[in-house]
Amino acid sequence: MTNRMSIAVFALIGLLISAYMAAYKFGFLGSLMCGTGSCELVQNSPWAVQFGIPVPVLGLFGYGSLLLTALLGLQPKFEDARWVSVVLFAAAAGGLLFSIYLSYLEQYAIQHWCQWCIASAVVALLIFLSAIPELSRMRRSELAA
Repeated sequence: MTNRMSIAVFALIGLLISAYMAAYKFGFLGSLMCGTGSCELVQNSPWAVQFGIPVPVLGLFGYGSLLLTALLGLQPKFEDARWVSVVLFAAAAGGLLFSIYLSYLEQYAIQHWCQWCIASAVVALLIFLSAIPELSRMRRSELAA
């Protein structure tokens, strides 16, 4: 259960980062607070939109889904639900892979880094590490079935 609490906290942090970046993307902010790096250059690059959707919006959806699933998984009714473990682990793995892909684009296509993107990638890694215990929960619920 502690890992699900950790996932919820990290997902909330990721959600806040994504909301900040989305606010910039949709013109609610004049400029990004970026102490180091080239955040605006990265956010205005052609790679800041994936699948026709701005990357921060994908972050809002991904982190929001993880937050809701982790909070549901903390409820006694869903504590042993296999689907919670599957969704948490799969979403965490997918989020980490997507963050690695975006970091690759920053390094080799854009050739600039955004500190907010790096922070989001670190959050994605922490969520993935927190989701590893869900593998044993999946196996336990599989054996009980």
